[in-house]
Amino acid sequence: MTPPSRSELIAHMVRTGIAGHVDTPRQGNLRHYRRLAERDPYHMFGLTFARAWSYPDILALMAKRCGVVADPAHESGVDTIDPDRTADALEALADRMARAARDRERVMVATGHPVNLHATYRGFARALERSGCPVVTAGEGFSYATDTGHLPGERVLVWRDGVGMVTDAEGEPRHSHHPFAMEAALEDLRRRGGAWPQLVIADHGFAGAAGEAGISAVGFADCNDPALFLAEDEGKLHATVPLDDGYSTEDYRPLSAYVLHRAGLAG
Repeated sequence: MTPPSRSELIAHMVRTGIAGHVDTPRQGNLRHYRRLAERDPYHMFGLTFARAWSYPDILALMAKRCGVVADPAHESGVDTIDPDRTADALEALADRMARAARDRERVMVATGHPVNLHATYRGFARALERSGCPVVTAGEGFSYATDTGHLPGERVLVWRDGVGMVTDAEGEPRHSHHPFAMEAALEDLRRRGGAWPQLVIADHGFAGAAGEAGISAVGFADCNDPALFLAEDEGKLHATVPLDDGYSTEDYRPLSAYVLHRAGLAG
């Protein structure tokens, strides 16, 4: 598709709800911020933090880096993502991808939102591979059990079109916050003497575990997922892209086109 201009991209994101006034409920956002302040592992995405982030600290940081409403008295209803911050972060992603392409870096791409974001990540992986970047996969078949999140049960790490994700025992892709699959992939590479990726593009625990391991990572994050924004603030992530991550594949195509065009990887 023809890449949008920045103003066209922002208009698209506001129109769809990817940014601007988003469907992610304010009360859910604040609940997740409190749980992260309490160091709930499910909301930490495999990260550790140097700073003792309190609930007010997290809300203030999310207002600054994501664009949520800063007023703590706003406790329910609609929340916001600043589309200019989203566009800025997408440009940071594009510039980082351009550097990876120039230097033929090893890249790894993975998602905890396989139904919504798999095609977006697949497009990034294919574009980087065309430019000469090896797309790294590892740990295929690693499994773990979970009793938290969506549909508790067994989770299995798989790679589809070069994109990591977890499935249930029947092979159906599943939403995941956990860092375990990325940790297992990196451990598999270490054990086999394989080189780690130099760039990871991911979300949720996939991005968190990569950043925690010291890998240059760009993470996509909704306004109810504050851990990656804290990690960026502490220097563990190269950039965090704020966006509502629950839309259809087609809704994200203009974002992908914008990134690939800016990176010089369209085509």
